[in-house]
Amino acid sequence: MSENDGSNGGDNHEDAELFAHLRSLWRSVDPMPASLIDRMIAAVAADGLSAEYALLTLVDEPLGAVRGDADALTLQFSDGTTNILLHVTGTATGAHRVDGWVDAAAGSIELAQGENVRTTTASATGRFVFDEVPDGLTLVRLSTTIGDETRTLSTPQFEL
Repeated sequence: MSENDGSNGGDNHEDAELFAHLRSLWRSVDPMPASLIDRMIAAVAADGLSAEYALLTLVDEPLGAVRGDADALTLQFSDGTTNILLHVTGTATGAHRVDGWVDAAAGSIELAQGENVRTTTASATGRFVFDEVPDGLTLVRLSTTIGDETRTLSTPQFEL
């Protein structure tokens, strides 16, 4: 074996020096953008989010009001392209009325509570209603068409 076949520890030291020199050269010629690390962390964190699940935002109501004695609850869900606003009120029978608005052209809209699934459609203004909804874990699922693409948006479960 010759000294230049890579089995010599000296070659590894020379490689390390060469790579250090190249790294230094590129840092001066093309420095890394200051915001790159933060953008990469955000991209990696967002990569794990499913597009089918929306971010739950409570609007003008404290979190405790979901199961409290509040007369109304307003929930907003978004996946970045489509927004759903739900306004939940109690009915005289003790059930709930769910008034909703969607800001995209929606096909069918489903309200699911376990095996019980109700389907409706939105008006031209994006409004829809579900009457006499019982207590329980609930989610709303809708299909939207943006351009030629049909997408399904499903809210996280929330309790009525």
